[in-house]
Amino acid sequence: MTTIEQLDEIVARSGYAALEQAYIEQYLRSQNTSLKQLHELPEARRRELMREASSYASMKLSEVEARSHLIEEMHGGPQPM
Repeated sequence: MTTIEQLDEIVARSGYAALEQAYIEQYLRSQNTSLKQLHELPEARRRELMREASSYASMKLSEVEARSHLIEEMHGGPQPM
């Protein structure tokens, strides 16, 4: 049986997936390209850009999560739903 905590985790992951995608696209735009344009690039450059974009997105997601935990701590822990 799925618990409320498990459902919250599933919802959070799907939200993070959308945010991760947005950060990847943001990084690619900063490199004057997009997901749609990647296929036009040489394989090595495509891999390099996606590796860099993934690292960027991971760093930004970690930052979001750290801020979220800080706010929870400042307000006395997670709020009940």
